[in-house]
Amino acid sequence: MKRASGAAAGSQSPGPGGAFSFLLHEECRPFRFLEKARTERFMDTMLFTPIELGPVTIPNRIAVPPMCMYSAKSGVAQLFHKMHYGHLAASGAGLVCIEAMAVTPEGRITESDLGLWSDECEAGLKELVDLMHEIEPACRVMVQLNHAGRKASVTKPWDGETRAVEPMDGGWPVRAPSAIPFNERYTKPRVLSFDDCARVANVFGEAAKRAERAGVDGIEIHMAHGYLIHQFLSPLTNTRIDEYGGALENRMRFAREVMNAVKSSVSNKVAVGLRVSATDWVPDGWTIEDTVKLVKVAKTQGLHFVDVSTGGNIENAPIPVGPGYQVPFASRVKAETGMPTFAVGLIRDAWQAETLLREGAADVIDIGRAMLDDPHWGWHAASALHVKKVPELVVPPQYLRGLTY
Repeated sequence: MKRASGAAAGSQSPGPGGAFSFLLHEECRPFRFLEKARTERFMDTMLFTPIELGPVTIPNRIAVPPMCMYSAKSGVAQLFHKMHYGHLAASGAGLVCIEAMAVTPEGRITESDLGLWSDECEAGLKELVDLMHEIEPACRVMVQLNHAGRKASVTKPWDGETRAVEPMDGGWPVRAPSAIPFNERYTKPRVLSFDDCARVANVFGEAAKRAERAGVDGIEIHMAHGYLIHQFLSPLTNTRIDEYGGALENRMRFAREVMNAVKSSVSNKVAVGLRVSATDWVPDGWTIEDTVKLVKVAKTQGLHFVDVSTGGNIENAPIPVGPGYQVPFASRVKAETGMPTFAVGLIRDAWQAETLLREGAADVIDIGRAMLDDPHWGWHAASALHVKKVPELVVPPQYLRGLTY
C-alpha cells in the first residue's frame, strides 16, 4: 500500500481524520463478527434488506456504480449497452446506475460517451431502461449526469496514453471554470463566462427531464473525479474572481445551481443524489470538511443520497489505494450529515460489504470492478452470507435453479 510523499510538515491532511488515519479505521480491521457468522447455517443480513432513497425503495443494499464503457455512437446507446446493462439488471444488485451521460456534446469525455442532449439519446436510454426493468422489475435503474469540463475531448482509455483530441481531428472545444489544463497532454480549456455557467447548469435540468421521460428511477449528479462540477468546487482548479470563485460558498454556487436545476426538473417520484470526491488527496485542495458542507447543502435542497468516492482532480495525487480505502470518507459523511450514503472503493467480498453495513460505515455498498469480473456477484454474495430466503435476492426466476444453496 502506497503512502503519500512530499507533503510539507504541518500541511493540511487530505484524510478523513488525520494523515491517512483510515489505515487504523474500524472498517479496515478484521471483521468482528465474521467467524461467528460464518458458522451459522442461515443469517439475517443487512446487505439483503431494502432501503429507501427518498421516493424510491431499492430491494437490497448492493449497487452497481456508474462505470464508463466508451461504446456509444453520437451519444446513443448501442447493442453493447443492452448486453452489458441487461446482465447487470440480473446480477442480484438492487440498484444499477447507468454510466455518465454527457448533458451536452461538448461535455463528453470521449467521442464514445453516452449522452442525453437529444431526442435520439433519450430514445436510446428509454430502450435500455425498459429492457432492464423487463429483465428484473425489482432492480432500480438510475443514470448519472455529467459534464467533463477540462477533461473533455480525449482518447478512449484503451487507445494508449490518454491525450487530447483536437477539433481538426474530430474533437471539440473544451471549457472549464479556469484556464488550467489537467496535464500537458490535455487541451488548455477556455474559461466559462458568467452566463455560460448558468446556461450549463440549466442544461443539467433539461437532461434530467429526458431521464425521467426515459423511465429512470433516479438520477445521480456527477460532482466527482475531476469533472466540471468538481473543478468548480476545488480551489486547485477554480481560480475565478467572480461569484463562482474564491470562498467556498462561491465555489459551491455552480453545484447548487445544478442541484436546483435537476431537482426542479423532475417529479417527486424520482430519487436525486450526488456523487462526490471527498478529497483531492493533496494539500490545499478539496477536503472532507468541504465535502460535509456540500452534502449538508444538498440535503437542504432536497436531494436523497450521496455516493462518496475520492480523487480524480489532480494528476498523480498520492492515493493510498487498498481494500476499502475510501470507506472512512463515506463513514464520516454519513455520520455528520445523516444523508443515506454509498461507499465505494475496492469492496469485493460479501463479508466485507456486510461488515461495513453492520458497523454503520455506509447504507449502500457500490460493487463496481468486482461486478464486471462476476456479473452474478449478488447471487454469490447471498450464498456466501447464508441468506435465509431467496426472495430477498433479486434473481430472475429463470435462473433460480442455478443457485448453489
